[in-house]
Amino acid sequence: MSDETETTDADADGATYAERVHRQFVNADHLDPDSALIQAMRRESHKTPLHALLDLTPIKMDGQDEVVFRMPTTGGALNSSGNIHGGAMATLIDMTAGTTVALGNPRFKPGENTLVTADMHIRYLGRARGDWVEATGKILRVGRQLTIVEVTVRDDDGRLIATADFGAMLVPHRQPMRDGDATAPDL
Repeated sequence: MSDETETTDADADGATYAERVHRQFVNADHLDPDSALIQAMRRESHKTPLHALLDLTPIKMDGQDEVVFRMPTTGGALNSSGNIHGGAMATLIDMTAGTTVALGNPRFKPGENTLVTADMHIRYLGRARGDWVEATGKILRVGRQLTIVEVTVRDDDGRLIATADFGAMLVPHRQPMRDGDATAPDL
């Protein structure tokens, strides 16, 4: 089965690809970085050109506990001075927080509703050193419509380089602006 078919076909119980992934993530205790599910998530996230450019990679999914994404400190993530671009860091934080909400908010139902970033506040605390940075997202509060996530970003020496608070709003499902898989989660 090709990736194209895998992302759009419904399974025997009528669930879309997005619903199957959501169900598997929420039911997972911990997923190994080399697991098939993490690899599938990486393929899906890399369908977004910006995520592919930054090489955002899911590392840890603990269902409702925490989500970790990694980004290398090379190539498209760097600004003209050779440091991580603030926009690249913001994209890493947005991806981490959004995935945290998608996995930890029981009201999120792919295909029925969607999540949009309501607000995000980032505090850049220092310059990253090393080969990568990791963002860890944890849910602070799940409300009827708004879910609040805390994200910390550390470099590969474990130094805290950024923190963020992120609000995601649950809204009715909407059609994509351009051609795409309307049942896929917004990654």
